[in-house]
Amino acid sequence: MNQSFYGLLLFIFLVAPPVANFMETLMVIHMHMQMPMLVIAGMLMVPFFQKRFPNFFNKWNSNGIPGITLFVIIMVYWMLPRTMDEALTSNLVKGFKFISLPFLAGFSLRDSWKKLNPFGRNSIIICFTLLFIGLGWLYIWSPVQLCNNYLVIEQVTLGWAFLLTAIGLIVYLGYNFFIDPSAYE
Repeated sequence: MNQSFYGLLLFIFLVAPPVANFMETLMVIHMHMQMPMLVIAGMLMVPFFQKRFPNFFNKWNSNGIPGITLFVIIMVYWMLPRTMDEALTSNLVKGFKFISLPFLAGFSLRDSWKKLNPFGRNSIIICFTLLFIGLGWLYIWSPVQLCNNYLVIEQVTLGWAFLLTAIGLIVYLGYNFFIDPSAYE
């Protein structure tokens, strides 16, 4: 069995109502487990579509910049507190989540990442590191409840998860810069 089949199985598992409802019960699981796993499911399915439609990916994303731009837009959209709330209250937005994360964000990330040069890849990681620091600060120190469907303590937990993720990305970037400088060549 190939990775595209495993990506499809992961997608079907994540879309199953009991699994989706469970993963949406806690804010940190919704944001830091369900959404990245949907992107990973899409990334795993890409080889199947690249074999079926090779010219499509080469035509619209030849240098990786359009695809990585689409990935960033989709990911930033889903990190907004309002969209997380709407994904719980609107079936249309929930459906968009299950389509946009694997089929727009996951596909474009997998197709674009290898086409970007090391400077471009590290720039994206730096941007997400700064975004995660900002979101962590927002979710932790916001004086008001940002998501109506989640408790304030869950909001604070999500903020700390964002900060820990940012620390992990900083460690990765430091490793690339100091230990493995070939990543910047």
